[in-house]
Amino acid sequence: MWSTGPSTAASDCVMDSIRGRIHSCESFGTLDGPGIRFVIFLQGCPLRCRYCHNPDTWRSDGGKSVTSAELVKQIESCRNFLRNGGVTLSGGEPLMQPEFSTDLLRRCREAGFHTALDTAGSLPLEISQNTIDAADLLLLDIKALNPNLCRELTGQDNTNELATLEYCEHTGKEVWIRHVLLPGWTLRRDRLEQLAAYLKPFRCVRRVELLPFHKMGSFKWKELGLADPLANSPLPSQEELNAAETLFAAWNP
Repeated sequence: MWSTGPSTAASDCVMDSIRGRIHSCESFGTLDGPGIRFVIFLQGCPLRCRYCHNPDTWRSDGGKSVTSAELVKQIESCRNFLRNGGVTLSGGEPLMQPEFSTDLLRRCREAGFHTALDTAGSLPLEISQNTIDAADLLLLDIKALNPNLCRELTGQDNTNELATLEYCEHTGKEVWIRHVLLPGWTLRRDRLEQLAAYLKPFRCVRRVELLPFHKMGSFKWKELGLADPLANSPLPSQEELNAAETLFAAWNP
């Protein structure tokens, strides 16, 4: 049970002992939530997305060990730049480190920062619920609406991510949907129409961000000795992107 009253020196010491593993930080992020963000990329991910541009975050034992208190101190040094933005936990998958992520989000909110959680919702709610509750905004990456397609793309079906969206609807948590447009896979009109129709009843969804597939992270696959499954895949055309955007115009006027 988390205390909601004033902390004592003893309890602060216990809280400070919560450690996690991070890959890196970005102090001037503009793509992961509203305004300028301090973005923390956490280590570890259960998915193996074909289009992942951060495969170096997959291993849970990679990166470096830090405490949530150390990170908040670093964030505080950037406060002037974050007045109209906030802090975003990304990855990797932040829900792989639920205690650390929850503590970090709560500390940031107590310090007056807007918080966002960038996640694929790939963990069961019994693991992720507290972390979701601790964030002001969820950036939810819907990999694919069809569970079989999702499994082909990521190695896991979409049961947990859709349950996460349902939970946010139930609790009134603000959600921005993110969806990668991969030619031949997700960048198909029929699949995009199905996704738009599925999202339409969700009042919690305030925005839909369509992310064009790119190859800027392909060098990491090579450095890690991994075969890039999409090395020969084409990039989406501007015409295809424009057509996709029109299907989700209701969320992005």
